[in-house]
Amino acid sequence: MRTTILYAYPPETDGLSLQGDMLYRGMKENGEEVMPCHWQGALQKKWVYEYFKPNVAIGIGFWGYTPDIILNPQESGVIPVPWLVADGWVANYHNVLNNLPLVFVTSKWVEEVYARDGVDTRNFVVAPIGVEPELFHPISKNDPRVKKLRNMLGVKDGEKMILTVGGDVTSKGAQEIFKALSKISGDFGGWKYVCKAWESDEGRDHNEEEMELVNFLGLDRSRIKFLAGSYSREFMPVLLNAADVYAAPSRIEGYGMIQLEAQACGIPVVSIDAMGPKETIIHGETGFLARVDSTIDLDSEIVNPDMGFDKEMRIFFDKSKTFAYRANVQDLAEYLYTLLTNEKKAAEMGLAGREHAVRNFYYRDMASNMTRTIKDRLNLP
Repeated sequence: MRTTILYAYPPETDGLSLQGDMLYRGMKENGEEVMPCHWQGALQKKWVYEYFKPNVAIGIGFWGYTPDIILNPQESGVIPVPWLVADGWVANYHNVLNNLPLVFVTSKWVEEVYARDGVDTRNFVVAPIGVEPELFHPISKNDPRVKKLRNMLGVKDGEKMILTVGGDVTSKGAQEIFKALSKISGDFGGWKYVCKAWESDEGRDHNEEEMELVNFLGLDRSRIKFLAGSYSREFMPVLLNAADVYAAPSRIEGYGMIQLEAQACGIPVVSIDAMGPKETIIHGETGFLARVDSTIDLDSEIVNPDMGFDKEMRIFFDKSKTFAYRANVQDLAEYLYTLLTNEKKAAEMGLAGREHAVRNFYYRDMASNMTRTIKDRLNLP
């Protein structure tokens, strides 16, 4: 079987690109015939189809990528096998998805979103994103790289560092973490909270929201540090290992790749008992999952030509759809306090998280499982 993988290639530092690149490298290292190609590179894709002659094209994205990762390969006689994430709802391309012989999704929750919104998911298969344990592994807090970074971030000796990373930290639950910290600061004040987001107008707007909340809660602003920008794949394990707790009770999270990477680094995770995180974190063993406190439900949403519609318009739902979640702040406070004050418990969770990530999410194993499924489902050699 010859496979081309359509994703942002050469690899970038966003989640979709890394998802595709791990699959490409995993398949290649497993001895498969595979070629990467940018999902938007029309000329290169045509060349790959005619020169490499792949049997299948695995496209990384969400339903809005359908023209590029499904319809485009079909036009060249290549079987598309999309590997889909979810962005909260599915607005279009239902018939196209219904007629595919195989669709991968990153989590059971993603499959549920597609089913909720009217897609026939009988040919859907859950394929978790892998982790690279050789790159993401525990590094001692006494390692010069980690010590230097903690010092640069203003983490003093004896302090505990909490870390949240995302395109924006608001969607990763930073505001819920601020509220939780306000509940425990009277009992434990030796914390530093580092929030790392992409450099963007949206991130800056959210940053203003967060600082207003910090002021309202009366938190010590010197204990909170905001970072922005794009960090290399090689630097991220150092950043994760600089933390004592990785916190991301995400409002919307189809999978949670970095939460799995934190576990691979031996860092206990605090997240939410919903969506992708509940499928990668073992509550009480590799981290804690706070209960869902509330949901954001919408009765309508705006669609536009980028989604495959003729014009921009508002669509009204027959039944309201859950678009986001909020974690229980009291749960978060209790879990953070436990991990910040009980070093033995935190260390045990870190060890269990490392074992869990390596045993169940090794990227080569994930690639092998997907390859086997494709060959079996599509009857390919």
